[in-house]
Amino acid sequence: MILEPAVLEALRGRLIVSAQAYPGEPMRTPTTMAQIAASAVIGGAAAVRVQGLADVQFTRSAVEVPVIGLWKDGHEGVFITPTARHAIAVANAGAHIVAIDGTRRPRPDGLDLKTTITMIHEQTHALVMADCGSLKDAFNAVEAGADLIGTTLAGYSGEREKTQGPDLDLIAAIAAAELDRPLIAEGRIHTPAQARAALDAGAFAVVVGTAITHPASITGWFDVALRA
Repeated sequence: MILEPAVLEALRGRLIVSAQAYPGEPMRTPTTMAQIAASAVIGGAAAVRVQGLADVQFTRSAVEVPVIGLWKDGHEGVFITPTARHAIAVANAGAHIVAIDGTRRPRPDGLDLKTTITMIHEQTHALVMADCGSLKDAFNAVEAGADLIGTTLAGYSGEREKTQGPDLDLIAAIAAAELDRPLIAEGRIHTPAQARAALDAGAFAVVVGTAITHPASITGWFDVALRA
């Protein structure tokens, strides 16, 4: 399906769940990620976010909510759907929304953000979510044609300090700028209270990943608390 404005509007004030596992982990299979995404939808997720072409394909078959897809290639710099080629492949795999690095850093294929987004729009039916790290990134991403703005890279792109929880100041600053794009809060949101705080700071919707879908991290939090 093409993501109509009414469907996107249905995400307002809602939870988006990111289902991802790291390479080498037992859960790092497309079928498992799709099952976790489907379980999240049962729990109330209004959309899901998954990584990898196969994960997008399996998840599209498992859920009836919008799927945000991305393709991580590498571990440093621009690695979240880093090129137009990656983005178009994610869209063709079935993602309704393609999440890409939305920072102002140089991209591996040498294209600027505007050219990349234009190519995605012209060659696919997908919307584009720009994962930003700063207010300047957000302004630039809107100018480049992004359909949604995310705070995913706050604290990871070198422009802002990494906050203990979500970067509420950045969320509030982007919301105050009234950029006329849905603002998706993402990054280090580990509790329902933090999710609510992100929404209250001006987010259109909130993405939670690790705290819901990554057992290794969650177990580690409890283990550290007990050993302290």
